Amino acid sequence: MATIDVDGLGKSYGDFEAVGDVSFTVGQGEVFALLGRNGAGKTTTVEVLAGFRPADRGTVRILGLDPVGDRARIRRRTGIMLQEAGFFPDLTVAQTVDAWRGFVAAPRPRDEALELAGLGAKTDTRVRQLSGGEKRRLDLALAVLNRPDVLFLDEPTTGMDPEARRNTWQVIRDLAGQGTTILLTTHYLEEAQRLASTMVIMDRGRIVAGGGMAETLAAQAGRVAFELPAEVSPEDLPVQVTAVEGRTAICRVEDPDLAAQTLLGWAGERGVRLRGLEVRTATLEDLFLDLAEVTGPAGTASGGTTVRTSAKSEVA
Repeated sequence: MATIDVDGLGKSYGDFEAVGDVSFTVGQGEVFALLGRNGAGKTTTVEVLAGFRPADRGTVRILGLDPVGDRARIRRRTGIMLQEAGFFPDLTVAQTVDAWRGFVAAPRPRDEALELAGLGAKTDTRVRQLSGGEKRRLDLALAVLNRPDVLFLDEPTTGMDPEARRNTWQVIRDLAGQGTTILLTTHYLEEAQRLASTMVIMDRGRIVAGGGMAETLAAQAGRVAFELPAEVSPEDLPVQVTAVEGRTAICRVEDPDLAAQTLLGWAGERGVRLRGLEVRTATLEDLFLDLAEVTGPAGTASGGTTVRTSAKSEVA
């Protein structure tokens, strides 16, 4: 049985359909990324999964339970980290955790939760004195107090410095390794690519791409980029140039390693140096840009083409 099972989810506000026909499953110990531009329907989806809003259509099950009808039972086994949390600014970090522990059955010890979130040195600091990133880490400490089976993380590393962000990534990996199922939303595409094994991308309330992270990216074109020599035009090259940004030639190709070898062989024969050569496989950013070309700005259709991968078997 899937830990999270969403089948044909729909949610509307009046005449506006915020989410339409969304389906995916998430297994135990899996990190699943729910991605999309602002207004794509991610927050509404998370709110339905967390039991804050009822679904209008379709079914949603968390740990086999209805998140609205069985909310009390689910809340004991789930944790949630929202984009914004309400703290009492004059309480210390320790007092905040102690107060929250009173609402949780069999909570983690305070010091354990704070060490996990990287706040062990901030025990006596008042919440109003914390930086934005430190407040996010306090959010995380509260979200994992009950050792949740399912953890919802909505933009968890916003405001964190690079070191804190990477430490939080390791916490997420460790929790997943211990069997916690994690649903993650983030605008940091590198974060999603590093953490998630599966993902969906939403646009205008619908899934437009999804599947295993590695398999999905492997199916996308890679990139070879280099500084175009002054005496060379794009038409002279043995590989098709898809874009030129300033003096940088960009080639989007299925096999970037082969394309790079072809370019270097061609350059060696002519005594030409390709400066700044960059070779990489496809990233989530590339996929997002490709989808933007298909769907157009703010989700408006472009050219009448739609990319849609919403079958549950492909996302499971």
